[in-house]
Amino acid sequence: GSPAALVEAAFQAIRVAVFQIDMRSQQGTHPRIGATDVCPLVPISGISMNEAIDWARQLGARVGKELNIPVYLYEYAATQAQRANLAAIRHGEYEGLEKKMTDPSWKPDFGPTVFNAQAGATVIGARKFLIAYNVNLATSDVTIAKHIAQRVRESGYTLSDGQGKTQRVLGKCKAVKAIGWDMPEHGITQVSMNITDMDITSVHTAFEACKEVAAELGVRVTGSELIGLAPERVFLEAGTFFLQQKNQNKTTFTTKTDLLDAAVQSLGLADLAPFSINDRVLEYRLKAPALKAIDFLT
Repeated sequence: GSPAALVEAAFQAIRVAVFQIDMRSQQGTHPRIGATDVCPLVPISGISMNEAIDWARQLGARVGKELNIPVYLYEYAATQAQRANLAAIRHGEYEGLEKKMTDPSWKPDFGPTVFNAQAGATVIGARKFLIAYNVNLATSDVTIAKHIAQRVRESGYTLSDGQGKTQRVLGKCKAVKAIGWDMPEHGITQVSMNITDMDITSVHTAFEACKEVAAELGVRVTGSELIGLAPERVFLEAGTFFLQQKNQNKTTFTTKTDLLDAAVQSLGLADLAPFSINDRVLEYRLKAPALKAIDFLT
């Protein structure tokens, strides 16, 4: 949609969250610091990143002033280098936010400088398209999922020599954040990833990295899960990779449909729930007739 319309929609969503979600009683697995944890503005076409930054700052100022919520700017809109990374702002989560806000270096960019117990804080920014992507593991041992996440994510893990000295070991995939968590409703665990720059690490590269580490631990990857939408190129690149792998890197001439099907099958995207390519490719959804508000609400 148009920037103005989308920013207005984002503001209204944040406003509703303030009244619907009380952080004093909220519980969950995913890291968070507020009722609306994060709201990124992502330039898709017809708008520059600099314009998205301006809109993000306008939105942040309005949320802080009208909703009385502390706001931190991140990624390309960040006002401080230490705030560019969402994980750094989230560190300590909601439970540690009140103390964190007493540190002058963590004064919010907009809104009150005192803790809002009900709403927490909100992170707003401008960034590239992010792929939220989870890999499914045939184990209920969450420590294995966490270990794989540490080996895959860019930040890696800390290794100790047992004598008080430590060193940081970087993970296999740059521009990837990952944690391991439990999925008791499915009897499995997942490596939950955010791929923040698909020009650096593709979805299929992250998938293969998880498979490699899982195999070392004697664990099978059963498939994966895409959260939300992804650009068409993600599926075409994955389909090309897997078909070339299957045909021993020989050049093959296939249709776009073949590539899309190969991506869905090889990544196991229907492992946990039915997967429709037409509903999950960004470009296809943008071309589809818009849903009426009443259809969504009912």
